[in-house]
Amino acid sequence: MSMQQFAGGNERFIRRYEYEDCWVIAVDVGLSEDEVDVDIVGSTAIVVADLGDRVTETEFELPAGGDADVAVRNGVLTITLTK
Repeated sequence: MSMQQFAGGNERFIRRYEYEDCWVIAVDVGLSEDEVDVDIVGSTAIVVADLGDRVTETEFELPAGGDADVAVRNGVLTITLTK
């Protein structure tokens, strides 16, 4: 397993794990599943957060991969990409 860690402009942690058969991207969004919407377009993840009084949008590049599985649990967004 290989791991990379980044801190975005808002100091949210983004971790990228590489396994033999997949990539896992984990982002500390601090929001519930109802407050976050994720679209995967090509190799870009578009994350839209509804904060009640405002909506924010963030985009980031994903590693090359196949199908993507997206989940939000306990304030952590995970994107799993098959290789």
